[in-house]
Amino acid sequence: MDIVVKGRKTEVPERFRKHVADKLNLEKIQKLDGKVISLDVEVSKEPNPRQADRCDRVEITLHSRGPVIRAEAAASDPYAALDLAAEKLDAQLRKQHDKRYTRRGARRISAAEVSDYVPGVATLNGNGRPVPAGEPDSVPTKRIGSLEVQGDGPLVVREKTHVAAPMTLDQALYEMELVGHDFYLFVDSETKQPSVVYRRHAYDYGVIYLDTDPMVAQAHAPEAGGTLGG
Repeated sequence: MDIVVKGRKTEVPERFRKHVADKLNLEKIQKLDGKVISLDVEVSKEPNPRQADRCDRVEITLHSRGPVIRAEAAASDPYAALDLAAEKLDAQLRKQHDKRYTRRGARRISAAEVSDYVPGVATLNGNGRPVPAGEPDSVPTKRIGSLEVQGDGPLVVREKTHVAAPMTLDQALYEMELVGHDFYLFVDSETKQPSVVYRRHAYDYGVIYLDTDPMVAQAHAPEAGGTLGG
């Protein structure tokens, strides 16, 4: 793995480049994330004299086969800014590492299963509330996002909303390869359509563009979802 140090509207002295190599311990970083590809460090300077205490900014970008990690900080000199940014990067790497370690652990049990593992506790219903003696455990209904779910599932594990600038198809393919996923959602900068690129067999790619048809949407109102075709 290489460290690329560059300056934006400022010169980067050789002494600082050596300090970056010493400060960012590659061996330690690779222990926390073994899929690291490269590490970029960008130094910039704010010419505004009113921001003398934050005139130097350092941004660290870590590229790996997983999500891109960025950490940046500003201070009165580039060395102090690098120290702050390195601390933020280390905190993010440890957080990601702990998440991966937790997922490899034992299966989590639901609230309704606690009584099966811990003797003497009250019986809980699907919402995790105690069931009084003699009362049947009715199947609860709850809302998760825009769905009504009965009992324990099916559940929407996670909902995410991303804000992203429109991009070309080539850019979307590059981003998909960068994050190491089999598909990538984007808004096409030429057609302005929501689109998805995906990996097919034999090392080629496919692309799907979404276009709204009011007549089709009305005819299929009760239905939802779709599949990626080959």
